[in-house]
Amino acid sequence: MKESLKTGVTFGLTSGTITTLGLMIGLYSSTNSRSVVIGGILTIAVADSLSDALGIHISEEANPAKTTLEVWAATLAAFLSKLYSIVFVVPVLLFDLSVAVNINVILGVSLLTILSYFLAKSQGTKPWKVILEHLTIIVAVVVLTHFLGKLIAKLCN
Repeated sequence: MKESLKTGVTFGLTSGTITTLGLMIGLYSSTNSRSVVIGGILTIAVADSLSDALGIHISEEANPAKTTLEVWAATLAAFLSKLYSIVFVVPVLLFDLSVAVNINVILGVSLLTILSYFLAKSQGTKPWKVILEHLTIIVAVVVLTHFLGKLIAKLCN
C-alpha cells in the first residue's frame, strides 16, 4: 500500500507541476491574457488529473500482484496530488501576469527539487544528480513552451 501511495504522489506532483507550467507558459507567451491562463490552469488541473489518475489506475490493475486497495490508493493519490496544481491560479489572481508566471516557475522548480531530493535519498543515490536531471527536463519544458507560445502568437496574428 505504501508503495502505491508513493507511486501516485510522485507521479502526480511531477506530472501536475510540469504539465501546468508548460501549459501556463505557452498560453502566457501566446496570449498574454490572464483569463486564458486561469482557464488553462483550471482546465488542465481537472482534466489532466482525472486522465492521469485513470492511467495510473489501469497501469496498476495490469500488475497482477496489486490488490484492489493498492490500485485505488495509487489512483486517488495520483488524482489528488495532480489536482494540487490548481494552486498555480493563486499567483495569477494576486499579481501581474508576468510576475505570477515567474512566481509559479519558482514554486514548481522548488517543489520538484525538494521531491527529487527526497526521492534520491530514499534510493540511496546522490541528490545533486537526480535534481540536475529533473531540473534539465523542467528547463526544457519551460523554454520549449515559451517559444512555442511565441510561434503560435506570430502565426495566428
